[in-house]
Parts: sequence; structure tokens; C-alpha cells
Amino acid sequence: MSDPVITVDDLSFTYPDGTPALSHVSLHIHPGERIALLGPNGAGKTTLVLHMNGIHLPQKGSITVSGVPLDKSSVMEIRRRVGVVFQDPDDQLFMTTVIEDVGFGPRNLGLEGEALDRRVWEALTAVDVADLADRPPNHLSFGQKRRVAIAGVLAMHPDIVVLDEPTANLDPASRRELTDILHRLEVTQLIVTHDLLYALEVCERSVILDRGEIVADGATIEILKDAYLLEQHRLALPYGVTL
Repeated sequence: MSDPVITVDDLSFTYPDGTPALSHVSLHIHPGERIALLGPNGAGKTTLVLHMNGIHLPQKGSITVSGVPLDKSSVMEIRRRVGVVFQDPDDQLFMTTVIEDVGFGPRNLGLEGEALDRRVWEALTAVDVADLADRPPNHLSFGQKRRVAIAGVLAMHPDIVVLDEPTANLDPASRRELTDILHRLEVTQLIVTHDLLYALEVCERSVILDRGEIVADGATIEILKDAYLLEQHRLALPYGVTL
């Protein structure tokens, strides 16, 4: 098997007020995988993602991204390699046009001219928003904003894209469009979601995190068939759905 894109090894983290958030978490994510990170509110999912992106540094244990250990000296490189798409795209879109927003990151890396243009248009095309390039982001629909936010992350050529609740507030058509896009993208993906059916639709593998610990890691279909496991960790399929 190929070397992992992300290796989380025995990671523990406690907030300054004494609240434990992660306890001995170990996880490998390999190139090309699309993994769902499941768990109830307060399980530690956001804290884990913020470690992967270098917002938090490990107190105990370690994180390595494509062979680069996360520490104070590597934070900026880690953030380039791990692209995070937040739940609310307005948290990421702040320029006057879509093309300026998508080009912001690579421009800060020093790209310019044809190299920058090529990087931006490839990202816009990958998520089907090239026709919106000259539009102000605040004039777009919520689904369009989400795709532009993904394009901004893709333009950085990350090793892995982390999507936080990507289906939140999407209508059925936008959800379908997003699913098609995620299936097309060749980049490794970690999808944080409460939507178990979406996890089944998009991700072959799922991980359940609860009370700061990984309690299940395996094939999505097998995890979602385990009604007792779901009940124990405050997860549920939609009413009337059985697998």
C-alpha cells in the first residue's frame, strides 16, 4: 500500500479550560481515499481537523502530512498541503470576483502570469464554475459559493481536501451536483458529515469519532448496518431507512 497522505499517531489534546478533546487518536489516510468522518456533536471532529490543518499543534502524539511532521516550523507548508473547505463558504470568500477569490492563495505562493491563470482556470473548471469567474461571490447561490470555495482550495494543489458538512443547506439538485464533483476529483478527501446516507453515497470508508476517541473504522456500508454501534454513538439513519 502507498505511503499515507496523513498519519495521525496517538494524538491527544486538551483545551486550556481542561476539557479533553482527543485521546490517543491514530489514523492513516492514503492517496485517493475518500473517507467520511462521523460522530455526534462534541465528539472532537473539528478539533481533529484543526490539527490536520495546523491550527492546533499536537500536545501529545504526532501528525505527518505527506512525510512532513507538523510542528511550528512546518505549519505553513502543512496548511498548503491540507485544504479545508468550511461549512459556511462565506467564511472563505472575500474578494470582489470569483476569479480573484480562487487566485488569492496561489498568488500568495508567488504564482503569476500564465502559471497563475492556468492554476485558477483548472480549479474553476474542476467544480463547474468557470462561467461564474467574473461574478461577485456575494451574488451567487449557496451551492455556487460552496463550489467556488472548493475551487479556491483546489487551486493550492493540496495533498488532501477536508470538507466540513459539505451538504449543509444544499437543495437536492445542488447536493447531486456536489456529489458528482466529489466523485470526479482525484484528490484525497476527508468528509466531515452528520449525513450518514451521504457518507454511504460518497465514501467507501468511514471513521466514527466519539468522546475524542476513534470507535470504528471500516467499510461505510458495514458501519451503517450496525444499528447498535450507531445507537451507542448517537448516530442515526433517516427514519424508515434500513440497510
